[in-house]
Amino acid sequence: MASYTKAAQQWATFARAWYLLDAKMQPPGKIAAATVLRLEGRHKPIYHALSDCGDHVVIINTRHIAFSGNKWEQKVYSSHTGYPGGFRQVTAAQLHLKDPVAIVKLTIYRMLPKNLQRRTMMQRLHLFPEDVIPEDIQKNLLQEIPQPRVVPKRLDEYTPEEVAAFPKVWTP
Repeated sequence: MASYTKAAQQWATFARAWYLLDAKMQPPGKIAAATVLRLEGRHKPIYHALSDCGDHVVIINTRHIAFSGNKWEQKVYSSHTGYPGGFRQVTAAQLHLKDPVAIVKLTIYRMLPKNLQRRTMMQRLHLFPEDVIPEDIQKNLLQEIPQPRVVPKRLDEYTPEEVAAFPKVWTP
């Protein structure tokens, strides 16, 4: 009988959790690296490659992701329809205008292991272009994943006192 309660206790301890990640001003690769870890369950002490112990991840603000350099125009996403002459290429900017969730979804999909569990893990990924989350998902959220990259404050976000207290490099 003791083994039954121990198993129930472990099940409750390692049940699927729901994580929130804000993608505002974050590069898609960094978002995907933090997300794949949770989707696979690698952050849990009971992780095994053959077991399906990953958690749900909710990503908000995918419309406001950031690429470094000129990747919006230079990065190309390719696909093929399967018909002759059906090779399609679209830039990151064009794909993002068409579907603001697609770039993050593709990045995470390509970073997951290429096995039969990949589709199951993708079902536990919930993407939203803005910070509006449905009520049934919002009540399940347990923890927030810290943003992979620190977002600097804009100049208009500083108070006048902070601007005045900032050290002067030179005086005009």
